[in-house]
Amino acid sequence: MKQTPLILSIVALLAGVAALIISLTSSPKGPKVTESSDEIQAVAGDIVYIRLDTLMMQYDMYSDLQSAFEAKAQNADTELNKKARKLESDIKSFENQIQKGLLTRSAAEQQNTSLQQRQANLQNEAAQKQQELAEESQVLLNQVMFAIQTYLEEYNKTHNFAAILTTTAASNVVMVGAPALDITQEIVDGLNAEYIKTRNTAK
Repeated sequence: MKQTPLILSIVALLAGVAALIISLTSSPKGPKVTESSDEIQAVAGDIVYIRLDTLMMQYDMYSDLQSAFEAKAQNADTELNKKARKLESDIKSFENQIQKGLLTRSAAEQQNTSLQQRQANLQNEAAQKQQELAEESQVLLNQVMFAIQTYLEEYNKTHNFAAILTTTAASNVVMVGAPALDITQEIVDGLNAEYIKTRNTAK
């Protein structure tokens, strides 16, 4: 049994899990909103827009859910690394015993089989955790977007805008827009006010 391929495969696997965790827990990039005391000048019938990246960064619900998700993801990463280090240590110990002739052929084969099974189990666990985290991240995003959509539907019943568009750093639906038509801060304030009520009720 060769030590290096086993260890390298473990390291590569955990690197993949770590990369996934980083990508799932990174905050959305986008321009920060500038606080302004100016009231929204858009009127009924206008087409207004929201800077979604900015909204997400300042939405308390997203921040709370993301913090909880990050903690869970980091715990999973820590646990997988702990198991990987233990397996790596056992592989080195096994190789050392083989080199010194401290194991019979039968015992060596049994330990080799056991180590390979542990490696396979760890790979399966890491792959499963990747999938779980990806699914939870998507559910988190769906929850936030559903809350935003629900709020906007109620919001527009009284404002009667012709359309509410969104723009992000990655996809600009609004290439150029008048500042007066940017309702981002008003929506952020409204969403956070609604979320505070829900959060306080749940406590």
